[in-house]
Amino acid sequence: MARPGVESVSGSLILPGLPPEGLSEIEAAIDGETQSLVLLRRGERLQAWLNVCPHAGRRLDWAPGKFLVDQGRLVCAAHGASFELEQGLCVAGPCRGASLVPVAVRVAG
Repeated sequence: MARPGVESVSGSLILPGLPPEGLSEIEAAIDGETQSLVLLRRGERLQAWLNVCPHAGRRLDWAPGKFLVDQGRLVCAAHGASFELEQGLCVAGPCRGASLVPVAVRVAG
């Protein structure tokens, strides 16, 4: 079930407010299925991806909402794949060259 306040409209998710600075996690209904999302907030800029590593389909976080970051890159807790945080591109590890799946998000208001 989606957490309260997150809704989907015209292919993008609308958040009730800005998440904390840095990486965080939310669950939202996408195409009728509950999905975990990685959110990245830098100032007013907000990006989101499915919380799924393209290597083996496992979550990226080591515990819900707890992410490994090394040298400014998101690191998959399961197999060590390393993703740059501009486009979600895997730059090291078993899925090098693959990308995280982006999700369009915006803040209500």
